[in-house]
Amino acid sequence: MSELPIHDIFIIGGGINGCGIARDAVGRGYSVCLAEMNDLASGTSSGSTKLIHGGLRYLEHYEFRLVREALMEREVLWKMAPHIIWPMRFVLPFAKGLRPAWLIRLGLFLYDHIGGRKLLPATKTLDMRRDPAGKPLKPLFSKAFEYSDGWVNDARLVVLNARDAADRGADIRTRTRVIGLRREGDHWVVRLENTRTGAQHEVRARLVVNAAGPWVDAVLSGPLGKADVHNVRLVQGSHIIVRKKFDDPRAYFFQNKDGRIIFAIPYEDDFTLIGTTDRDYKGDPHDVRISEAETDYLCAAASEYFAQAVRREDIVWTYSAVRPLYDDGASKAQEATRDYVLKADDAEGAPIINVFGGKITTYRRLAESMLEKIEAHLGQRGKPWTAGAPLPGGDFFDTGFEGQVEKLTHAYPFLDAAHARRLTRLYGTCAFALLGEASSAADLGRNFGADLYEAEVRYLMEQEWAETAEDVLWRRTKLGLHMSPIQRQVLAEFMRSVSAERKDAVE
Repeated sequence: MSELPIHDIFIIGGGINGCGIARDAVGRGYSVCLAEMNDLASGTSSGSTKLIHGGLRYLEHYEFRLVREALMEREVLWKMAPHIIWPMRFVLPFAKGLRPAWLIRLGLFLYDHIGGRKLLPATKTLDMRRDPAGKPLKPLFSKAFEYSDGWVNDARLVVLNARDAADRGADIRTRTRVIGLRREGDHWVVRLENTRTGAQHEVRARLVVNAAGPWVDAVLSGPLGKADVHNVRLVQGSHIIVRKKFDDPRAYFFQNKDGRIIFAIPYEDDFTLIGTTDRDYKGDPHDVRISEAETDYLCAAASEYFAQAVRREDIVWTYSAVRPLYDDGASKAQEATRDYVLKADDAEGAPIINVFGGKITTYRRLAESMLEKIEAHLGQRGKPWTAGAPLPGGDFFDTGFEGQVEKLTHAYPFLDAAHARRLTRLYGTCAFALLGEASSAADLGRNFGADLYEAEVRYLMEQEWAETAEDVLWRRTKLGLHMSPIQRQVLAEFMRSVSAERKDAVE
C-alpha cells in the first residue's frame, strides 16, 4: 500500500476562523486540508449579530487593543467583499439613568479616532424630535448619537473564504468528523469519518490547527485524549426576527437597565433583527435553542424603546449560537473577553495550535497571527496578502454596489430589480457565472419560490458545498424567511434527488 501524502496543515473546523486560516495559508504556499463535521458556518459563525464592528461596549472593559484592531478591519473587509459587507449607521438613543452622556461621547470619540477611519462617516448628535430615527421610538428619547459600523452576511463570509481557499488548492471537506489524532514522529495521522456514509479514512499533516469553535476543548479531550481540558467559556447568544419595525436604513443600539445592550437592525428587506443575549451555556452546542427567558428578555428590552411593543406573536424566526470565549475567569458572561488566544502544544513532536475565542470582525487578523505561529514551525512560505485581495465576487469596490447591479441587469434584462439586487448582494460578480448563458427566466429552471431558481440551487451545490435545503435557505441565502413550509419541502426533495444523481454518476 502506498504511503499517504502529507499536508503541511490540517485544520479542524469550518467556521470563520478555520476557513480564514485555510485561505491565508494556502495563499502563502502551504498545502492545506480542512475538515468540518457539519456544513460550513453551521455553528457560531452563522449565529452572530452579523456586524463588522469595533465593539463599542468593549471599551468599558478596557479592551483597547481588540477594539482598535477591529475598527481597523472594518474598511479592509468592506473593500474585500462589498457584496456581503457594507457600512451601516447606528443610532444610540440617550436614556436618562443609564450611561451618562459624557461617557458615551468619550467612547464614541475613541471609536472615531483609534481605528484609522477613512471612508466611514464620523459620529454626530441627533435631535430625535426632528430626525426620522425618532419616529418608531417612544417620545421620551429626545437625543441620540449616530455612529458608523458595518454589516456582514456572516455565513457567506465563511463560504467565500472556503471557496477562495479551495480555488487556490486547499482540500475542503464538509460533513467530515475528526475521530482520531495521533502523532507519528514529526507528523500527525488524522482519522476522519464521513458523517453521511460512515466511511473512515486517514490523512497526514505536519501541523494541526484546532479551530473547532465551541468544540475546541472536545477535540483536545476526545480525539487527542487529554484530560481536564477547560479553555473556553461557552456563552449563548440568541436573536429574534420580527416583521419590520421601522423603514429607516439605520440600525439601533439600545442600552438596558441591567447594563447589557441589544441591537435592532434592518434585516432581509422585510424584517428587523433583535439581539443578542449573553448567558453561560452548559449543554451540547448542537442543541442550542433560544430559551423562554431569552425570548422574554429581548421582547421586553426592545419594547422599552419602540413605541409599538415587540410581542412574542411578532416573531417569525429565531436563531441561537454558542460563542466559545476564552475563559479569563470573568464573573459574568457579558464581561468575558472577546479577544482571541492562540496556544501551541508542540512538546511531544508534531505541533497542534489551538484557537480560543475571537470574533468575526477580527478573523482575518487572527489568521495572520496564526500564520506567524505556523511559520515558526514550518518555515516561511509567503508574506501576508489577504488585506488587498477581494473574496470571490467582491472585485467591484470601485464600481460600487449600484453599478454592479446595473451591470447585471444590463447583461440579463429578464431579471426584475429585486432579483438582480439579491443576486448581487449574495454573489457579487460571481452572479454572472451562476446565471451563465440564460436569456430568460425559463432558462434558470424550476422556481422553488421567492425567486430561488434551480440554477442558483445547483450553483450552491456545485460551488459552495450546499447539501441540504437548510444549507441553502438559512445559511447561503435567507430565503427560508420568504418561503412556505411546502416550498421548503419541495426544495429539500429536489436537492436529495440531485445528490442521488451525483452519487450514481460517481459510482
